[in-house]
Amino acid sequence: MVFAAAQNTTGGCPPHAQLPAAIAELKRQRNAVILAHYYQEPEIQDIADFIGDSLELSRKAAATDAEVIVFCGVHFMAETAKILSPDKTVLLPDLEAGCSLADACPAEEFAAFRAEHPDHIAVSYINCSAAVKALSDLICTSSNAVDLVKQLPADRPILFAPDQNLGRWVQRQSGRQLTLWPGSCIVHETFSEQALLQLKLEHPGAEVLAHPECQQHLLDHADFIGSTSALLRRAEASEASGFIVLTEPGILHQMRKAVPGKEFYEVPGADGCSCNACPYMRLNTLEKVWHSLETLSPAIELEEQLRLKALAPIQKMLAMGA
Repeated sequence: MVFAAAQNTTGGCPPHAQLPAAIAELKRQRNAVILAHYYQEPEIQDIADFIGDSLELSRKAAATDAEVIVFCGVHFMAETAKILSPDKTVLLPDLEAGCSLADACPAEEFAAFRAEHPDHIAVSYINCSAAVKALSDLICTSSNAVDLVKQLPADRPILFAPDQNLGRWVQRQSGRQLTLWPGSCIVHETFSEQALLQLKLEHPGAEVLAHPECQQHLLDHADFIGSTSALLRRAEASEASGFIVLTEPGILHQMRKAVPGKEFYEVPGADGCSCNACPYMRLNTLEKVWHSLETLSPAIELEEQLRLKALAPIQKMLAMGA
């Protein structure tokens, strides 16, 4: 993977209050589309053309006639957009916006892990680098992982990477034994079970919504488990008047907009504070979005051979229709 160099300056950047209008004008000039993951700051979500989960956003951008994609998310998401849209310029406003889960699965170590299990089908969660995707047989998301694993041949063992918590949940839901890569998301491992139980006592009518990247002892308390998009849909469809949400709190902005009459409660981290926001997601700012459109950098570049290898397991996932 090669990144185009970016200037560490916001020289000429308009005042903060003027940035939404300035970004909209630059977007028009560049024929750009702005994507925001659910875990971005509310003010970034509010300027985005599309808001959603990572693969959903990349597919929507690929279907547009935009020449430029600004991906307000983290680096593996921008890579996925480039994999699906090789002829578009893909910008990541801050190159430091990494991912603890993806970074904990280096391609070289994953290749060695695969070599230790040569007869296994390698299923990788989309939250991984392009290099790891290229070493995988099949890519999945948190919304389709169970269905995909159920479709795999019963006589073939399965590797699952890089999230062991998601893998354990898929294992339970699918009935398939998985050999797990020992990775996890720092956000979904910070929640306090004690604080969750206290919130349940304080709000007995509230449903607990949990992302499957959470640890099992937290999932055991959940009324509904699903991807970030599924959690949003559940909040819209449920008759409950309140929800205790076990995932990154950026999603609460969309939940509150979708159902303003309902209450949403964050679960603090184990140290008792509400510190479960993803530090990498929050590196993107309006100033950096403006700068990326102004300079068309930092841009994501992938070697074509790597891109094609990473594309193949994504295409297989889409062909399986899960």
